Amino acid sequence: MPYHLDCVFYYVSEMERAIRFYRDVLGLKFVSRDIVARFDIDGVLLELVPAASSNKLQGSGNARLCLRVENMEQALQDLRALGVATSPAENKGTGALASARDPDGNEICLWQYFSGA
Repeated sequence: MPYHLDCVFYYVSEMERAIRFYRDVLGLKFVSRDIVARFDIDGVLLELVPAASSNKLQGSGNARLCLRVENMEQALQDLRALGVATSPAENKGTGALASARDPDGNEICLWQYFSGA
């Protein structure tokens, strides 16, 4: 049986706060909301799911949302201007990697490919 990607999801403690972060800070396209909130990222569905307990929070899993950016330094400046703490960009050979966290501690990676890589 073939498998097909349905979505990637993060547990969140406060849905309205999480929606504001992903929509207003990261600028992701808000698609819909019922029990979960949905965002479209280049055709991939990101869902925010209400956490039933705190043990599902604080980025305890090893899954990461990784967003590709064209200009790492500009992306980091934009996030910092909105009050989001970020790591410095690290050279990983074929690109630069940095990270931030959403209000529930879920890690969001930023990746910029280097030209010719």
